[in-house]
Amino acid sequence: MHIKLLTKAQAFKALHEREGAFVIPNPWDAGSARLLASLGFEALATTSAGLAYSKGRPDGEGRLSREDTLLNALSIVDATPLPVAADLENGFSDDPRECAETIREAAGIGLVGGSIEDASGHARQPIYGFAHAVERVAAAASAARGAGFPFTLTARAENFLHGREDLDDTIRRLQAYAEAGADVLYAPGLRSAEQIIAVVQALKPKPVNVLMGLGGVNFSVAQLGEMGVKRISVGSSLARCAYGALYNAALEIRQGNFSYAEQAMPFAQLNALFDR
Repeated sequence: MHIKLLTKAQAFKALHEREGAFVIPNPWDAGSARLLASLGFEALATTSAGLAYSKGRPDGEGRLSREDTLLNALSIVDATPLPVAADLENGFSDDPRECAETIREAAGIGLVGGSIEDASGHARQPIYGFAHAVERVAAAASAARGAGFPFTLTARAENFLHGREDLDDTIRRLQAYAEAGADVLYAPGLRSAEQIIAVVQALKPKPVNVLMGLGGVNFSVAQLGEMGVKRISVGSSLARCAYGALYNAALEIRQGNFSYAEQAMPFAQLNALFDR
């Protein structure tokens, strides 16, 4: 195994073990990864929605293939020396064995972590049944343990993103995923301090990831750290922010004006950033 990969994996694991919370922002391509790395972030994580938008597709299960996702992740791994984890959706299959294969392939391209979610992508049953969901995480965890380096597996309970605001079921699932071998637990869509604290307390001492960048939810890093959150990601919000700026600039052009350029990063600054 390459010593650089082991070093990155150990550094990523250590972020989850030290005191306080850390932010892991979500680039969608090599350029956004380079920009984020230049600002001093310590690790990066991919975003499935950001990748889908960059390909002109909507976000959603089945919109991206495993190959799409891993090729994009590889470009981000190669763009900076930082540890990179990946949004691996539902493992690109209902089958636990394929979830395991997704983890093996992710580790094989130099990712040091990845997430498996319990959203099925099926409209009639958007969340996998409890036993099946746990089996999928267990298979992924087994593959992670066989990576040859400390691959950090995150298990995601997706209830709150699919209109099932059942905190008790979400906690029950996350506890089972932890017992099945997940290293980090994540319930995207939590919106109140009470919900976040309940999840953190129920999962102790396992680290919990919380999603920021949601409209109407604006806790600071310090506040989340006080709640016991270990890792803070921002999902698709950076990509949506970039597309929002593009959209507003294009609207201004359609109206015959060009003042948007005053807010753009200077050409020389971007050139220097990407020339490093």
